[in-house]
Amino acid sequence: MRIPAHAVCTAIRDDIVAGVFERGSRLTEELLARRYGVSRVPVREALRTLESEGFVTTRRHAGACVAEPTEQEAADLLELRVLLEPLGASRAAQRRTEGHLKVLRGLVRLGQERARRGQGEDLRSLGGWFHETLAQASGSPGLISMLTQLRHKIAWMYVVDAPAHPVESWAEHGAIVDAVARGDADRARALTAAHMHRTTGAHRLRRARGEGQVRGSQPAVNTAGGRF
Repeated sequence: MRIPAHAVCTAIRDDIVAGVFERGSRLTEELLARRYGVSRVPVREALRTLESEGFVTTRRHAGACVAEPTEQEAADLLELRVLLEPLGASRAAQRRTEGHLKVLRGLVRLGQERARRGQGEDLRSLGGWFHETLAQASGSPGLISMLTQLRHKIAWMYVVDAPAHPVESWAEHGAIVDAVARGDADRARALTAAHMHRTTGAHRLRRARGEGQVRGSQPAVNTAGGRF
């Protein structure tokens, strides 16, 4: 049975984000086909998709390689997310379904419970699911696609510190859901914007070996304290 290119694309992207393939390293079709147990055809298609997403670049005489983003490119991703997440929340307030609300409320309930217990690792996953569901509730395929790609690339380029006050952070999530449930698009947008601005400071560029490295760029980005 032929494995679809999108499944191969997901597998390669996940390995790039996890650091299995280091930045700048070559991605040969033969190696990837053998790793994932597929032919070279879906690998070739997957590499084209990943190049369009910015995870892969094609170099003369080297072929496909893992991209090497600059600090400026990494900083731009956080800025884009700060702009797009509030838009998604605003649209979610207008287009969400009862199913979306049920999932969002369930995630908030779990997040608040885990926050009180100090279960930080669970909170990281729950936070990701929350923002993914909020984006899905926007009912905008283009916006959902952009936010999904942003999350992948931010996870690739940054380490995210656990929130200093997780209970307060999940109270913010709860307030966003309340605004979405009431159909208050302006409040959902404002609350999400404030939340994103607060959480952006928890992102640190990956620098240590094994975490991958982000190249410096000119002009330099203000990285006081190693945080954006």
